[in-house]
Amino acid sequence: MSVFVLDANIVSLYLRRHEHVVNNMKKSLLEKNTLLVAPIAYYEVKRGLLAVNSRRRLDEFEEFCDFFGVGQLDNRVLSIAADIYAAQRKKGKSMGDADVFIAAFCRLHNFILVTHNTKHFEHIEDLPLEDWTIAH
Repeated sequence: MSVFVLDANIVSLYLRRHEHVVNNMKKSLLEKNTLLVAPIAYYEVKRGLLAVNSRRRLDEFEEFCDFFGVGQLDNRVLSIAADIYAAQRKKGKSMGDADVFIAAFCRLHNFILVTHNTKHFEHIEDLPLEDWTIAH
């Protein structure tokens, strides 16, 4: 069994009923894996739904998060995030803070990150990635 951490784009695509995302989530659950919303992804999705005043989708999102759970940030995640940021900067690469925190959360717990933005994360060592927008 594995733990898959869902990035904001995957959660948003699920809420819009993206066929491959929905099917890959069902498959993963049938395989007895755990799905978890990345802590920063919760913020990213919720702020977007609030900004457009989508009450129906916001309610659905909250139910989704209640069912799967949302990861928690702590000082260990923040410390790893600082390490990732510094390592990427030394390589001449830049990353947004949200992506750094998500990567750090996954690396700390040895979780698999599910994202459609694999290019944002593929240069980070020891970070398993999957893109569920394609059939698996």
